[in-house]
Amino acid sequence: MAIYLKTEDEIELMRAANQLVGSTLGELSRHIVPGVSTAKLNKIADEFIRDHGAEPTFFGFPNPYGAPFPASICCSVNGCVVHGIPTEEQILKEGDIISVDCGTLLNGFNGDSAYTFPVGEISDEVRQLLRVTRESLYLGISKAVHGNHVGDIGNAVQDYCESHGYGVVRELCGHGIGKTMHEDPQVPNYGKRGNGPKLKAGMCIAIEPMITMGNRSVGLLPDKWSVVTRDGKPAAHYEHTIAIRKGEAEILSSFEEIEKTVHI
Repeated sequence: MAIYLKTEDEIELMRAANQLVGSTLGELSRHIVPGVSTAKLNKIADEFIRDHGAEPTFFGFPNPYGAPFPASICCSVNGCVVHGIPTEEQILKEGDIISVDCGTLLNGFNGDSAYTFPVGEISDEVRQLLRVTRESLYLGISKAVHGNHVGDIGNAVQDYCESHGYGVVRELCGHGIGKTMHEDPQVPNYGKRGNGPKLKAGMCIAIEPMITMGNRSVGLLPDKWSVVTRDGKPAAHYEHTIAIRKGEAEILSSFEEIEKTVHI
């Protein structure tokens, strides 16, 4: 395992890439309404990222099956947990939820963040899933400090979400991030306190709870990308990229632009 510690200058470059992701998601938040296609959202995001001098990291990103990702953002609707491919045919409707995962490459460093948006009015039951998942992200971040372990992050997420009766996906996890999108260490959303790699100041990681309303069991669709709940129940996904500090973790990405218009 090779974990790369970032300098202060590199963390500033990471911040710029991640702030652009936040701005992109903020731009999308104004377009996520009933009747819009996920392909339209992808086009908006792609143009926004490129207009700001960056590249969409996800476009062409390979998976273990040798299939390059065909879009610039992941659009995962309802029971799709992550890695949903935007299409013209997929039209958002009232009561849906959509996780948008976005990555940028700017000045040699990556940004990565995700947010699950309500489409119009959603049920109280689904809104609670979104709130708990988002809250679990910040609980995980609170454990991401110098001297703790990766397991402390996952344990905080797992305990909180399972206490609400939700499932915690095991097959996918957060990750280190820097000059490449996925670096060591892996950052699961479950685990035991004190287990896993030790966290050190200068590490940059993406924490991303993927939480299901029902059973945590997931499957892969024939497109070899879309991961879905096996019981068809909704899933939520939130993600921040952070820098480990000797005190409180520093969040490099941002939900600020999103949450000017989106309230869960």
